[in-house]
Amino acid sequence: MIDTNSAVHEQVAIAGNSPIAELLRIDGLTLRRGKASVLDEVSLTLAEGRTLGLVGESGAGKSTLAMALIGLLMAPEVELSGSMLYQGLELVGLSDKRFAQLRGKKIGLIFQDATTSLDPCFTIGQQITEPLRRHLGLSRAEALERAVELLDSVGIPDARARLSAYPHQLSGGMQQRVMISIALACDPELLIADEPTSALDVTVQAQIMDLILRRVRATGASAVIVLHDLALTAQVCDDVAVMYAGQIVETGPAHLVLEQALHPYTIGLRSCVVEFDSAELVPLPGTVPSLSEMPTGCRFFSRCSYALPKCQEQRPKLEWREGRRVACWQLDVIHPKDASR
Repeated sequence: MIDTNSAVHEQVAIAGNSPIAELLRIDGLTLRRGKASVLDEVSLTLAEGRTLGLVGESGAGKSTLAMALIGLLMAPEVELSGSMLYQGLELVGLSDKRFAQLRGKKIGLIFQDATTSLDPCFTIGQQITEPLRRHLGLSRAEALERAVELLDSVGIPDARARLSAYPHQLSGGMQQRVMISIALACDPELLIADEPTSALDVTVQAQIMDLILRRVRATGASAVIVLHDLALTAQVCDDVAVMYAGQIVETGPAHLVLEQALHPYTIGLRSCVVEFDSAELVPLPGTVPSLSEMPTGCRFFSRCSYALPKCQEQRPKLEWREGRRVACWQLDVIHPKDASR
C-alpha cells in the first residue's frame, strides 16, 4: 500500500485554499503523424507541487503526450500545433538543443522499462554522473559522491560498489531505482514518469511508486505520471486527466473524477476495476477505433450508449461541472442537474 501520510494531505489541503502558481499549461495541443491526429486538442494545467495522473486504455495517447512534453517527439517525425507552456517557456517548436538543456536539469523522465532504457555499454556510475557533471558542473569526484548519495536514497545496498556495475548485473527493480536516481539527480522541477512500475513484479511496484513520490515531495517538485491502475492513481495523484483516443474527456481532482465520475468513458473505466467484494466485472463494449476511422466529434461516440448524431459530428468542449472539467454533450441526460449525486 502506498504511504499517503497526513502531512501530504495537509499540504494538498493548504494548497487548495490558496493560489498556486502554474508550472505547466497545455492548450489545444494536437500531434499528427501524417494525416492522423494522435493527440487531438489536448488542454491541461499542472500547478506547482501537484501530481497529475494520466489514465486511459492503451492507445489513449498518454505516453505520446509524455514524450511530447520531454521533447522526444518533434518535427519532422510528427507535426505539433497548439501550446505547451513550461514556466512561460513555449515547448512547441523549441529546438532540440534547448530541450537538451531542460532534460535532466529542469524536467526529469522515468521510462516504463529500465532494462531497455539504461545504456548497457556504460556503468551505473557513468550514467548517473553524466547529468550531474553536464548540468550542475560538478567535478568527477563530486559527481561520484553525489551518485553514491542518490543510490543510497533509493534503497540500493552497497551503493559505492554498484557504481562500477553494468545494468545487466542488476535486477529489474534495482535498474528502475537507478533510473529514478538519474531522473531526479539534478532535482528537476517537473518529473514525467511513463508507467514507471509496469515492468516490475507486483511486490516491487508499491515500493518503487512510494519511492518516486517521496523524492518528488521532498524537493517540492511536480509530476505527470502515466498510469493504467485507477486504484493506484487514486492513492498517489492529486489530480487526474482521463484520456480517450487522444482526447481529454474528464479532468480534475483525483478523488472527484475517480469516485464520482461524470463522463461515460470514466464511468466505464470504473466499472472495469476488480475489487474484492465485486460480484461481477463489467467490461467496456467495443474497441478504440483506428486513427483513420475517428469521428470528427467525440471519439468515444462508437462505444457510448448515450451518443447522438451530434456527438459524432461536433466535438464537445471541456466545461466545468461539479468541480472538474468534462467534455460531453449528454451530461444533463446522464446526470440531471436536479438529481442528487
